[in-house]
Amino acid sequence: MTMTRMVVRRGRSTRQAGMVVALAAIFALGIAYFAEFLLHMVPCPLCYIERWPYRIVVVLGLSAVVVPQRFGRVLLGLAVLVMLGDVAIAFVHVGTEQHWWKSPLPECNAPPPGFGAMPLRPSASCDSPVYLIPGLPISFATMDLLYALTVALAIGTYLRVSQWRDR
Repeated sequence: MTMTRMVVRRGRSTRQAGMVVALAAIFALGIAYFAEFLLHMVPCPLCYIERWPYRIVVVLGLSAVVVPQRFGRVLLGLAVLVMLGDVAIAFVHVGTEQHWWKSPLPECNAPPPGFGAMPLRPSASCDSPVYLIPGLPISFATMDLLYALTVALAIGTYLRVSQWRDR
């Protein structure tokens, strides 16, 4: 195999990995929006924060598709860090749901508003778990923690294996 073909093949695999990473993040956001808008589940303030890392990873993944391979690998490395950040946020959320600690967000700890001060958008309590599948004791926050950890490990594994392969 010529050197040019090897460079093209490696560049293509980084682009494909960027697309897979972006699709994995879009999938997670799709589940969250499906539950919110079609199943009418009301997210808590921590749930809204947990969506931001996925939005950032979509941008990083799509950017890795269009930039040169070297920069694409850096963007995928940043995606790992962002997903590990989401793991931390989800862990805080799970701890709040399990009553290990109070939520760090003041809006999660405030008493419900009176009838004179209704919020524009209703919010669920951060310490009440929401389950997508009734009877399965895994809350959305727990699913997010596991999913974000899996995505971070998958990206990290790809980066490590492709580094060995490129030597």
